[in-house]
Formats: sequence, C-alpha cells, structure tokens
Amino acid sequence: MTELEQYANSLGQLLREKAWRLVTAESCTGGWIAQTVTSVNGSSDWFDCGFVSYSNTSKQALLGVKTETLEQYGAVSKPVVLEMVQGAISQSQTQVGIAISGIAGPGGGTEDKPVGTVWIAYILPNFIVAKLYHFTGNRQEIRQASVKVALIQLLEYVKNYPDI
Repeated sequence: MTELEQYANSLGQLLREKAWRLVTAESCTGGWIAQTVTSVNGSSDWFDCGFVSYSNTSKQALLGVKTETLEQYGAVSKPVVLEMVQGAISQSQTQVGIAISGIAGPGGGTEDKPVGTVWIAYILPNFIVAKLYHFTGNRQEIRQASVKVALIQLLEYVKNYPDI
C-alpha cells in the first residue's frame, strides 16, 4: 500500500465509523484523489463519486460554480473551490467533500498566482473551509503534494469532528 493509499485507508475507516460518504471535485489533480481512495479495498462503503471539472465550463455545468465567481476571482481561488465543494455535496449523497483547484505548471502561473498555488476546500456537516497552499516542484510533484495534503487535512478534520 502506497503512502497516499494509507492516508485514504485511514480516512475511510473514520468515515465508515461515522457512516459518512465522501465526494471529490478535482481540477488540477485530474481525479487523483478519487483514484487513490478507490484503490483502497472496501472504499465503496464510504466513497460516493468524484467530479473532474478541469475547464471552467465543467465547473459551471457539473458543480454549479457561478460565472460571476469565475470572472471575478479566477478558477484558482477560495470562492471557486468553496462553490465546487458545495456543488459536489449537492450533486451527491454525501456528508464530506474535498474540492481542489490549482496551477500545477509548468506554465499558467502569474505573479499573483504562481505555479504551485493550490486552493483546497473541505466540507463536513456544519463545517466548510478553504485553504491556500503553495507547493514546489514539477507538475507531477505539485499534483502529488496536493493529493497528499488534501487527504491528510481531511483526515484531521474528520478525526477531530465536531471540535474543529
């Protein structure tokens, strides 16, 4: 079992104990979080579905991200990942979700949002938060670091619920 699968397995055990199910809404990671959790035996007990919404059009159509939000803040932003995770929850039968949007590179970065800028939103019952991360490395390393941090952070939120 890989390191990522170990985090997913631990997360799955906690979700199973709480009878919660997970949904993912991924952009820059291209479904890597969903792939990781579904590689864990028994994940059908706690994983519902994943949305890969790489384009702005798909973020709008699949997750209900507002045009105004994308135009005002850009796809890699706190408001967009919050709308993504809320949309994923509303389109599934889940209590827990992760949404992620970032710039994995090597191109696409700006002075305000350099390569490695990643926003991740987490949602649990009566709890929602988005966090900004800055990763370094090549495209693969940035994407892998994003998946790892997303799983570790969600694991901590679920473990410490409702005292988060």
